Amino acid sequence: MLKGFSPTHAISSSITLSLEILLKASMPNAFHDSGARYPPPKCHHATRKDYIAKITEWAQGKSDHSEPILWMRGPFGVGKTAVAQSSAEALESLDKLLATLFFSRSYADRDDPQRFIPSIAYQIATKCPSFEKIVSARILRDPALATKSLSKQFDELLVHPLQEIDVARNGLNGCVIIIDGLDECRGSDAQCEIIRVIATSAQSRTTPFRWFITSRPEDPIIRTMNSDVVSPVLYHFELPVSREIDHEILVYLTDEFDKIRKHQDLPESWPSEEVLALFVERASGLWIYAATIIRFIKDENSLGPEDQLQIFIEFAEDVTAKVGLNNPLAEMDCFYAFIVRRVPPNALTILRKILILCIVHNQLRTTNYISLLLRLPLNQVNRICGFIQSVVSVDPETDYSRLRFYHASFLDFMKDPARSNELCIYGNLLAEVRRTYLGWLHEMCSSTKDISNQPLPAGIILREDEDWSDFYSYTLLLFWSLCDSTPGCPLDTLTVASLKDVPFRRMLEMHRNGWTIDGAEIRRNLPADLRDKIVRRDRCPVIGCTRTEDVWILGWGENEAVPYTDPTDEHRDRFLKLYKPWSLRYLTNVPAEVNLQKCWKKAEKSSG
Repeated sequence: MLKGFSPTHAISSSITLSLEILLKASMPNAFHDSGARYPPPKCHHATRKDYIAKITEWAQGKSDHSEPILWMRGPFGVGKTAVAQSSAEALESLDKLLATLFFSRSYADRDDPQRFIPSIAYQIATKCPSFEKIVSARILRDPALATKSLSKQFDELLVHPLQEIDVARNGLNGCVIIIDGLDECRGSDAQCEIIRVIATSAQSRTTPFRWFITSRPEDPIIRTMNSDVVSPVLYHFELPVSREIDHEILVYLTDEFDKIRKHQDLPESWPSEEVLALFVERASGLWIYAATIIRFIKDENSLGPEDQLQIFIEFAEDVTAKVGLNNPLAEMDCFYAFIVRRVPPNALTILRKILILCIVHNQLRTTNYISLLLRLPLNQVNRICGFIQSVVSVDPETDYSRLRFYHASFLDFMKDPARSNELCIYGNLLAEVRRTYLGWLHEMCSSTKDISNQPLPAGIILREDEDWSDFYSYTLLLFWSLCDSTPGCPLDTLTVASLKDVPFRRMLEMHRNGWTIDGAEIRRNLPADLRDKIVRRDRCPVIGCTRTEDVWILGWGENEAVPYTDPTDEHRDRFLKLYKPWSLRYLTNVPAEVNLQKCWKKAEKSSG
């Protein structure tokens, strides 16, 4: 044996490395006990007991339903996530919970279908040492497993490892995996594929688990759940908007108002029983409405809870005449509109731009980045976000504050012109924001000066914590996000005309980091006669390229350019992380397969 070498230590180090790879490919912020979700939405004590009991009895095999998949569906705001969270905690106490994933389209690190299977496999590995060893060995042999197709990942990271261990002895039989908010997973095709691979496995019994899934009743999901592949192994029920839970909402409101009253030293008679009854009536069985009422009353940017209470009472009386009684979904929209319209006019347009950035670039959903992207003082961004504390919190972190929307329905409301009318953040405002960033790109890309000595657009002043390349990267990435992350929002005629003339090759030469685009979505937002002039998918035009698959190409003729794609080779990945300033010069427009060795040798020589 080599001196100082320990086989046990080597095996342990390999497993640690494999788990790190798996964790990197996962969504830990979407786990039920993640600090990023704290405090998680869960059922108020003494509420939803019947649903939680129904789920835990099914999980323990004590119900009349033995199907391995349970689907709980319901419209927005009825408390599906709260029920799922409370069920997760109950099952955890019963030692029946194996893994959880709470999807959320409000966060870039919680909506990626590519990270679904790695997230489940990672959680199983942390609980089952035998499974951990098998999965670790597979990942070491092929670190790219986490990048494979969904069905391939399912087989390689779940099915095959489970076949190599004693499932019963490891206590995995009948353990529960919870998938909340499947409709918030990115892409309806991916949502349906997740359902199909789970159902196929359940039918063939290649996994021993019970799967609890929640979602809104959206058409693609309904059709998949009703298909011949899924329905034989499916048990489902609805979590409806129902006045039968009025007493539970009253319990919740009573307790929350009691906390406010004690904190503010208000009289015992506040609020009156009549007011509580009014609030229950207004909620009409919609939990999100009741929770938003409480946050509205507690708003710190107000004259206090008594004043807020009176404002809401007046709103409730007014909205009844507009939407009538027993129409909680329509009334929720009215409440959202009421909250947004209370923002001062001089701040409202800025707020709507902030919300645009939150939707199209949610991985940068922090007040610090919003401040940079909109060229606004940080304290102004924080103050404007404070106007809508009823629907969003500004969570403080180490060096910036992250925006956390309480419910996806608010951004859905702001995107839909049929619901938000003149407050909608799409339409003319989106076109204006697109033109602003495209104008900046034109100014910077049209200059003939050296890349290191570029002029800034008129009126732009760099901050102390950014340089020219930072500003250019923000501008480039945000503009294309505004184009490819807004389905159903075509670019207006002026923007398309300007975009057609962008010097694409120059645009990429000036960008120092790897960058990808969703060309399919951009094409859908372009007029048919100009799509191929702006973005198309075709054989790589780079001389000597060995790629066999088609790539996205920007521009046409002499101006065409190929955006750099995500690295799949670990050496390319390492190269980009360590030598980002080099990545543009050697990798933009030239496939890594052709010149990787040249890049690597030059970079290593440069590093000494």
